[in-house]
Amino acid sequence: MTTFDLEAKALSKRFATHTAVDALSFGVERGSFFSILGPSGCGKTTLLRMVAGFIEPDGGDVEIGGRSMCGVPPNRRPVNMVFQQLALFPMMSVGENVAYGLARRGVARADRERKAAEMLDRVGLPGLAAKRVDQLSGGQRQRVAIARSLVLKPTLLLLDEPLGALDLKLRERMKIELKQLQAAFGTTFVYITHDQSEALVLSDRVAVMNSGRFEQVGTPQELYYSPATPFVAGFVGANNRIDGQVSAIDGDLVEIRSAAGWTVKARRHGTLKPGDAATIFVRPEVAVLGRSTADLALAEPAAVHQGTVESLLFDGANSAVLLREQASRCEFRVALPQTGRYADLKVNEPVFFSFAADRAVCFGVGSSHG
Repeated sequence: MTTFDLEAKALSKRFATHTAVDALSFGVERGSFFSILGPSGCGKTTLLRMVAGFIEPDGGDVEIGGRSMCGVPPNRRPVNMVFQQLALFPMMSVGENVAYGLARRGVARADRERKAAEMLDRVGLPGLAAKRVDQLSGGQRQRVAIARSLVLKPTLLLLDEPLGALDLKLRERMKIELKQLQAAFGTTFVYITHDQSEALVLSDRVAVMNSGRFEQVGTPQELYYSPATPFVAGFVGANNRIDGQVSAIDGDLVEIRSAAGWTVKARRHGTLKPGDAATIFVRPEVAVLGRSTADLALAEPAAVHQGTVESLLFDGANSAVLLREQASRCEFRVALPQTGRYADLKVNEPVFFSFAADRAVCFGVGSSHG
């Protein structure tokens, strides 16, 4: 039987005429890493603050550890929160920062110093208890903030975009460290972010939030490979988008024709019929590129398209080429192989590209929350 550390039941919050959180119900399994991913203004911070008790919901309930939090103030909830700004006390030592919550609970000085030192050791900061906060790097301060929360043994640790203020390289390293910390402690983490890479790398399950509701909840792999709505397809990972009208349906495959006359096939999602407005999403890495049709070396029959190189997007292993489809002039992005085979491509060079129809997905226009 699944045990939930957090359950939201028809949770709602409005600000004047704006619905920030719209009758949301979901559960977070004990010991899991659960992320809420969405653009700015989608309601994710409001949701997290209702869980923490800083905002009173207009409707619904929050249960933590199987107990309703209705009327329970923030300081009485088995929850701790880590903010982007970290809110460490500069006038206190590292050890005093970690032990702060224990001191507020009346834990004896010797006990809290011992527990703080043990916690610093567990987060990879042994022997730093006497240091000042301003003597630490950004990543070390991040771990101190997490140690200060985990030393109180909360049921839930809530993290509000905690890596947002870090530089790119440190952010990449902290993603790995956060994942390892959560696995080591087994505490349930609820993490909010607008950065899809953070959500996909860190999480056991991810909820994609849009306009106060969850569009889809699933594993990172499910969201990436089997998006349930156009919003998820467009928001999670890079995607080529082709808009048009359904011109033919063949079982699970649908053919659409763009306004510029480009005909493309994809896997059908939901009910579609000829004449319907529809959108196809194709990930850059599912397409293959060649200077000739022979270069494509297709494993199975697939339509071959012609294009010209619009621009080269070099980013090491994530390099891509931006093409224009020859007849329609529609833009299309193809991931380049990591072998460097096409490192000598030139702008305006003619090329061929192809992708299997079942690796693309087609939604009817107006498809919404799953």
